[in-house]
Amino acid sequence: MQVKNVHERKIPASATLVGALIDTLASNGDQLWPRHKWPPMKFEKDLKVGAKGGHGPIRYSIRSYEPGKRICFQFASPKGFNGYHSFWVEQSGEGVVLRHVLEMKTSGLALLSWPLIFRPLHDALIEDSLDKAERNMGGNPSGSSWTWWVKALRWLLSKQAANRRSS
Repeated sequence: MQVKNVHERKIPASATLVGALIDTLASNGDQLWPRHKWPPMKFEKDLKVGAKGGHGPIRYSIRSYEPGKRICFQFASPKGFNGYHSFWVEQSGEGVVLRHVLEMKTSGLALLSWPLIFRPLHDALIEDSLDKAERNMGGNPSGSSWTWWVKALRWLLSKQAANRRSS
């Protein structure tokens, strides 16, 4: 199945300031990734092409990176996620748009796991990320709310993780 998933937020700040948020990804001072609510994004090295990392069970490497403008990650796992996801900043009229795009072709078990598990979690995580970006640029986002399904999935996954830790 071909997947294209796009999230974007118009942010009342300069492209330079919004682009600088991308450059903080996976750092101790990360101003884009919502690590207070979700597994943190981590890399084995600094942000540079070829660096391997991910968040939670999602693994990827940096496919391309233009500091202050865009970063693109190539999926390595889960199995059946064949594609990429990226953040980029684009001037749009009088404002700036921060966009996240995920494009992939799913196969095997991912044909079910993407729509049932990963997509709802992904959508909530990215909206939380855009809220964080807007807040860090002085905005007052309305605050994304999680669906009952996202809350249930997070509860189930936290129980599963707790069981693994106690084993």
